[in-house]
Amino acid sequence: MDNTLTAQRAQRLPLYIGGMMGPFGTIVILPMFPELRESFNASSATVSWGFTIYLLPFAAVLLVSGTLGERWGRRRTVRGTYVLFAAASVVCALAPNLWVFLAARAVMGVANAFITPLLVAGLAEVVAPALFGRAVGIYSSFQAAGGALAPIIGGLAADTNWRWAFVGTATMAAVLALVPPQGGAADPVDGRAHPSFQALLTKQMIILGVGVLSAAAGPISINVLVGVTARDNLGLTGREAGLLLLAGSVMAMLTGPLWGRLLDRVGARTAGLTAAAGVTVIAGLLAFADSPTTLAILSAASGALIGFVAVVFQALASTIVPDNRGGALSFILAFRFLGHGLGPVIWIPVLEQNVPLAFLGAASLGTITIATFFAVVESGSNKPKSRPDH
Repeated sequence: MDNTLTAQRAQRLPLYIGGMMGPFGTIVILPMFPELRESFNASSATVSWGFTIYLLPFAAVLLVSGTLGERWGRRRTVRGTYVLFAAASVVCALAPNLWVFLAARAVMGVANAFITPLLVAGLAEVVAPALFGRAVGIYSSFQAAGGALAPIIGGLAADTNWRWAFVGTATMAAVLALVPPQGGAADPVDGRAHPSFQALLTKQMIILGVGVLSAAAGPISINVLVGVTARDNLGLTGREAGLLLLAGSVMAMLTGPLWGRLLDRVGARTAGLTAAAGVTVIAGLLAFADSPTTLAILSAASGALIGFVAVVFQALASTIVPDNRGGALSFILAFRFLGHGLGPVIWIPVLEQNVPLAFLGAASLGTITIATFFAVVESGSNKPKSRPDH
């Protein structure tokens, strides 16, 4: 029994570790906006495209990446895109101008679109259905760990040379490329390797997509506004802003397994309503944070609840279409990261004019997410159905 349990944990570990990549690559840029402005002689709004240009191609490719990865084979697809991610990171580190930097960030986003959904899809098939929520919670904790490392490395690099941050992402991706992303020795080649796109176009999937898009363009993207506010309005250094942003990621990391257990216990609808309502309220309260301490406390609370939202959506998306788990998850994640990409474009210009209005506006989108959970028919969809051959 002990040997079996050890083998199962070893099978999951590469999936969990790989979950760090997406948040790390996304967030690492946030504490370094002033340094990027100086290096490229650009405005805050222009530099913010370094964040958005990563997420928009990521979101667009996610519409199909999970399904394509299932067809091509999860293991070879994930490994190949780690290599592409590493190469694009090197280009960011060496970029002579903003346009090269933005192009490389876009390639990083495209590469990551093939990683995240395939890892969670693999997790759904190596975990017992009764424990799936807990497993997604642990995966979410590893994602939060990547998010926690990113502002530290990004902030330290901002205070020395921001380019070293992208040397870090290149190294991380290169190491992961050498580790099998799944427990199996090889990709399966059979009739199941050609899942359908059409199976994703259901009412349930569209409702979830609208809910996650609204959350991501609003309350669960609030760390971008926190980072800019910390640097520009409260005068924190890159290191200090990185540490402030770390609070939310650490809370998400610590609470991920708790949220997973709660999801298993109360079901996706109740968990989703609780998470969405909580993160909406905290995002609104951030409008009134007028000191680094208050901002850090509310950011920590927000980070924990953002992790809760992520656990619920990932669990739902990876189990609604059992014959195309990777495709379903990538389809929903496309809406999420489209929202993450649009959020800064919408709210940073508002933030430059009126800080409270930006936070309250972002928080208001959470009400749409709350409404979508009333429309979701749960019917046990947060429990994965294991395939016969696993």
